[in-house]
Amino acid sequence: MVNKLKDGLVFTLKDRCRVCYTCVRECPVKAIKIINGQAEVISSRCIGCGNCTRVCSQSAKKYLDNTNDALELLHGSNTKVACLAPSFAAEFTDINDYQLLIGMIKQLGFDYVMDVSFGADLVAKEYDKIYSNKNTPRSISTDCPAIVFYVRHYAPDLVDYLAPVVSPMIASIRVAKELYGDNISTVFIGPCVAKKAESREVDVVLTFKELRNLFWQKNIFPEKIKPADFDGPIGNKSSLFPINRGKLHAVDRADDVKVENIIVTSGHNNFKEAIKEFKEHSDSDLHLELLCCEGCILGPGMTKDKQQFHKTINLKRFVKEKVKKLDMKQWQADMKRFKDLDLSQKFQSADRRIPLPSEEEIQKVLFDMGKTSLQDHLNCGACGYNTCIDHAIAIVEGLAESEMCLPFTIEKLHNSIKALNISNEKLLSAQQTLKQTEKLANMGQLSAGIAHELNNPLGVITMYSNILYDEVQDETIRNDLKLIAEQANRCKSIVGGLLNFARKNQVRYKEVDIEEFVKNSLESIIATDKVKISFKSNLSDKMVEVDADQWIQVITNLEKNAVEAMGESGGELSITLNGNENEVEFIIKDTGCGIPKENLDKIYTPFFTTKPIGKGTGLGLPLIYGIVKMHRGQINIESNADKTKGPTGTTFKIKIPRKKI
Repeated sequence: MVNKLKDGLVFTLKDRCRVCYTCVRECPVKAIKIINGQAEVISSRCIGCGNCTRVCSQSAKKYLDNTNDALELLHGSNTKVACLAPSFAAEFTDINDYQLLIGMIKQLGFDYVMDVSFGADLVAKEYDKIYSNKNTPRSISTDCPAIVFYVRHYAPDLVDYLAPVVSPMIASIRVAKELYGDNISTVFIGPCVAKKAESREVDVVLTFKELRNLFWQKNIFPEKIKPADFDGPIGNKSSLFPINRGKLHAVDRADDVKVENIIVTSGHNNFKEAIKEFKEHSDSDLHLELLCCEGCILGPGMTKDKQQFHKTINLKRFVKEKVKKLDMKQWQADMKRFKDLDLSQKFQSADRRIPLPSEEEIQKVLFDMGKTSLQDHLNCGACGYNTCIDHAIAIVEGLAESEMCLPFTIEKLHNSIKALNISNEKLLSAQQTLKQTEKLANMGQLSAGIAHELNNPLGVITMYSNILYDEVQDETIRNDLKLIAEQANRCKSIVGGLLNFARKNQVRYKEVDIEEFVKNSLESIIATDKVKISFKSNLSDKMVEVDADQWIQVITNLEKNAVEAMGESGGELSITLNGNENEVEFIIKDTGCGIPKENLDKIYTPFFTTKPIGKGTGLGLPLIYGIVKMHRGQINIESNADKTKGPTGTTFKIKIPRKKI
């Protein structure tokens, strides 16, 4: 027996793969490797069942197409023999007479079309001998090549229990050579993909899908064909081989109460469990009759749009009519003629199991996927593996990726969304900072020009109003002159603020004791007894490098604003210092009236103020903002002015580097 699976019997069309992991879930030997989100078939692990091609909704899994090989064979000079599997009755229900199908196959160029069910009759007889022989109390059926590959590669210690009998396909090929000589070209036509890799005794294997494709290419339709019958021996009840218990029906054991030691099952999960129990119960007298598919009538080479029970009914109906018309004397003569035909074969183990990774490797993968306890093992199967541990093993073996775990991927996605939201917030903050800086720069240039033009006339007004004030004796006029001088001084103060705001001062760093610095700032604050002032420092290192002259403006302006926001009713002003070895945080919090939400994005705009006329210039906070930025710091504000939403008040949080950058 030669295994052709290494040539790539089943493969993936990558542009169609949607990474649903259905193929991983349905592969009995996990011969699917996920690489960069694409499911690739590992030829060295594949048993050729073709189940992945059947379950893939995107048709991303394909099996080797031998149509061109068949066409090349048909153009050859050898006698051409087609061996037709009995499951054709479940496939070609659109052709009323099976003899038309045989005629169509001959129209392709075949000289003979043989009935594989006769080969199945010969094989069934050999199995009947095994079931009856007490010297062979245990066996595993070898009709299904996918089962054979599984035992050889994944249960190699059970190879000796494989029944040493060829499949009906090989039996038919040997009958054909007895009838037509060794110098013939043979093509097996059936529903199975694994048959393509079963044996070199057959030249080409076609599935029913490929046969339909040939008919289409050659423009062969049943209405144009002359009916023909099988050449050579015609099979009996072994035409039921493609369905469960079909072999037992062929040897009249299906209804025998004494066959409880013959286990019949099919499907990729069931056959594995049966082999597992067969191995564990070595003292049993079990005979396993196994099919990898749910019966050959559901093989991957069948048309997908046919239903299982519909196929079964059609096959049984065909076999019933066939057996009714069968020439039993001729069948018995044919069975006698080939009773000595060699139907034996030998098997060798070819272990392809991958050693299990260590427990440490498995646990590391589970930990990386956030599965730190048994409660985290959901075993949901979304990844295609039965358990989280199976998935972890596959990851260690290089067959799977951690992203295949749906809960892990969802959690990872949520974390990515959170990180993205944080990044968006930082970006928005940076954009707002950039806009604010641009506004301040433009306003600074304008303010510098205005301040320069106003400064001199304001000085003249102040000087002459003071001179007149000293010279005039009339009290009314003196009061008017005093008012002029006061307002001129106020204008000069505003101009001074403009100059400070516009001036791009350099930061002259020096090391200060920031705790003493803040305490000193509080001493200059004028507040009523109704204002409670508290200071707390959580710093282990009190020394900070700042421009003391500029920073005192920041602290005192914020303290003054806080006191004014609390008004006559008073409240609480608290200053807290936090920090680490890299930065220092100033938290200045008051319980005042707060800043309305609609004004929060305007507070750093020059000349914007919520204070009454004559109480503020709107330059304090922009000046603070500029100084903080010159210190490479950050300033944030939290404020509530709506009593229905909680206590009112404002909190400024400023972070600056501890040392000059």
